[in-house]
Amino acid sequence: MFDEAKFSTMPIRAILFDLDDTLAVDEAVSHESFDHTAALAKSRFGIDPIAFTHDATSISRELWASGECRPFCREIGISAFECLWGGFDGESNELTSLRNWSRTYRREVFQRTLTEQLEDFPAEAAELLSVEFAAARRSRQRLMPGAREIIAKLSPTYRIALLTNGAPDLQREKIEASGLGDQFHAIAISGEYGIGKPNPEIFHRLLAELHISPEEALMVGNSLERDISGARNAGIRSIWIKVPGSEEHANVTADHTITSLSEISGILEQYASSEGK
Repeated sequence: MFDEAKFSTMPIRAILFDLDDTLAVDEAVSHESFDHTAALAKSRFGIDPIAFTHDATSISRELWASGECRPFCREIGISAFECLWGGFDGESNELTSLRNWSRTYRREVFQRTLTEQLEDFPAEAAELLSVEFAAARRSRQRLMPGAREIIAKLSPTYRIALLTNGAPDLQREKIEASGLGDQFHAIAISGEYGIGKPNPEIFHRLLAELHISPEEALMVGNSLERDISGARNAGIRSIWIKVPGSEEHANVTADHTITSLSEISGILEQYASSEGK
């Protein structure tokens, strides 16, 4: 539980950032990739691209939710859309199973999506669209507005760390694409620990690596369920960034709510001012 009096006397020394839809665009890029794949499906097979995108997103979520790897995906934080393009390298039984299952899952998503509009299509069509989606999603990776700037601004004063859920190879690939990897004092990926947010243990392991107490840290993330709830469970103050398209509902309230990463500076200035009183 939070001890407000203790917080008021402890300066913030570390900022923990989530990755997907906090520092790097995720949900919007996935939808752009569906739109791109739909355009190809229209040109090759003459189908309605709007219906294609709607069906593909719905079917991917439906198959993911009923899939044999869902428990592992939920624990580590691997989404339905990530299962459409992740490699899931690794020797663990869980990653091996996910790697094998995801190959069938991808083909089935696009096979069923095509079937919604066509009675007959080439046997290789689903595989073609699966490969196209993965390539489109990978090529469209980009940072959230202001991400590079806020990291550069905070780095001289605070220890900056990354705490992200997901498969090790996929999250490492995203970090590499972001160009921010060398800016973090520490990085924790749920798939490398076998536990994910909101489990407080992964927060505490990262803090131990930073030599920081929970009262000296601040978590920034877009997920109420994972980032904000997890921070609260770990005794860490939190900032929730509301990202259009990735909002969710959870029975938890962040200490601060923002709509832009640039607002973090003002919050930290308020903390620094109150600490000096």
